[in-house]
Amino acid sequence: MRYLCYLDPQSGQAVYGWAEGGKAGPIDGLLLGPHRRLPASLPVDSLRLRAPIAPSKIVCVARNYAAHAREQQASVPEVPMLFLKPPSSLLASGEEIELPPQSEQIEHEAELAVVIGRRARWISPDQARDYIFGYTAANDVTARDLQQRDGQWTRAKGFDTFCPLGPWIETELDPADLRILCRVNGQVRQLASTQDMIFSVPNLLAYISSIMSLYPGDVILTGTPAGVGRLQVGDQVEIEVQGIGVLRNRVAAAVSP
Repeated sequence: MRYLCYLDPQSGQAVYGWAEGGKAGPIDGLLLGPHRRLPASLPVDSLRLRAPIAPSKIVCVARNYAAHAREQQASVPEVPMLFLKPPSSLLASGEEIELPPQSEQIEHEAELAVVIGRRARWISPDQARDYIFGYTAANDVTARDLQQRDGQWTRAKGFDTFCPLGPWIETELDPADLRILCRVNGQVRQLASTQDMIFSVPNLLAYISSIMSLYPGDVILTGTPAGVGRLQVGDQVEIEVQGIGVLRNRVAAAVSP
C-alpha cells in the first residue's frame, strides 16, 4: 500500500492519504495507527505533495556501500557510522533544493529510507520487520566541502531542503535487493542494489535501537552507493528506488536575507 501526504485541493491543508492506480484519497484516522481509507478520486499527478512523514529525527548511515567509501578515499566501517539530519531539512518531491552560499560543492546521495512504525528499543534483526511501517526514497544532499572542512557533518548535512523525501511510503516491499539510481538532467549518475549494503536494513535497525529509541515516524537513511556528484542551479534531480517510485527535485540558489 502507498501512503502519501498532500495539500487538499479545496482547503489547502496538508492531509495524509493513500494511493492506488494513479488515484489518491484521504484516510480517516492516524497514519501510523488505526485508520480507514476513504474513496480515492484525485489524480496523483495533479496533487502538490508534502514530505510523506514528519519524523522526530532522521538517522543516517555513512559509508554503507563499499564502493562509495572507496570513492571518498575512506575506510569501510566495522560497525555502522551514524549521523543525524534535522527534521527542518525535509523537502517534498516537486520542491526545490536550495544551494546555500556557504558551500561551493553540493552533491546528491541517492538512498533507500526506512520509516519506523512503532517504538523500537533493543530489538534484534529478526524483529526488525515488525517495527517498520514502510519505505521511501531519499536524497542525502551534502555540502562536501564543508563536510571535509568541519570534520563532523552537522553543518554539511543539515541545511534546509537537504533531505528530499518521497514521493510516498510503500508498505509492501522487501528491501533486500532493490535497484537505486540517481539521474541528474536525465543522465544516470548512481546505479546499485541494496544487496550491496555492508549492513542490511534489519541489522541497522538492531544497531540503532541499541543506542537510541526509535519512535513512530522516525526515518533511517540507509546509505548511498557510489557515483555521488555535484549539483548546479537549474539541475533536475531524480532519485528512483525500485518498487517505490521517483523523487524529483529541481535545484535553485538559496535566497539570503
